[in-house]
Amino acid sequence: MSGARRFFASLRMTYGRNEVQLRLMFPIEKYIAQFSGKDISLSVHDLETGREINLRADESYHPASTVKVHLMMEVFRQAHTGQFSLDDSLTIFNSFPSIADGSPYSLEAKDDSETSLYERIGETESIRELTRLMIVRSSNLATNILFQKIGARAINEFLAELGIQDVAFVRGMYDLLALKRGMNNRGAARGLTQTMRLIAEGKAASKQASEEMIEIMLGQEFNESIPGLLPKGTQVAHKTGWSDDFYHDTGIVFPVNRKPYAISIMTRGFAEDQADEAHDCMANISKLVYEQLI
Repeated sequence: MSGARRFFASLRMTYGRNEVQLRLMFPIEKYIAQFSGKDISLSVHDLETGREINLRADESYHPASTVKVHLMMEVFRQAHTGQFSLDDSLTIFNSFPSIADGSPYSLEAKDDSETSLYERIGETESIRELTRLMIVRSSNLATNILFQKIGARAINEFLAELGIQDVAFVRGMYDLLALKRGMNNRGAARGLTQTMRLIAEGKAASKQASEEMIEIMLGQEFNESIPGLLPKGTQVAHKTGWSDDFYHDTGIVFPVNRKPYAISIMTRGFAEDQADEAHDCMANISKLVYEQLI
């Protein structure tokens, strides 16, 4: 037995993984190991081969804006079932009841990556455009307006129906009283990847709805992480999320001439002034995944 085979055989005995899994995961684990004091989770599902990569994939995180994908899914499901049209309009407003006690709270433009809606309070915008802004610009105000219409119960019931575990959308963005009382959204890399897999397979609401959601996510404007170091021209439909020391990205990567793969990277422990390092970390993990799969 060669030295390499003895090495992988020893890892099999230690970790219970087959050699293919080990060869996929070893370079990624080696890279992640250098980030001492940081929590990093990864989940990948390759629709071409069925292969998976899961590293701490069930660890729970504050999901930040990645849960906006699940709100988008329920928006499309309700539109698909005729409860409203995506072209219907909603009034733009900025006062929301906390789920903690019903007391009102508002968002501030300085805490949002999309600010144009704050200048349009009292005007109207289509559900379709609010959904697009929620994803491509991660608009917190658009999110809360849609969340107020859709509701947490509908979102979480749809997730349960789809079999998506370890993900929950409990409160709106910046509901700080709810957060203080421990009422928080949650997510895990495996659940996020399962979400993206269902969208890629056309099984989220409907095939047409899934295709429209992919089209929206392809327009993502924050592309430092999963797409950051991939070959030029590689399309990525994805949603970022960051808050405090949490930095995440989840999406669908479309390599040329093959089926896509779903990938989610979640991190905890990068300080706010380490944002570039966090994005570089995720970009390098994404690149390693691409190199192992393609």
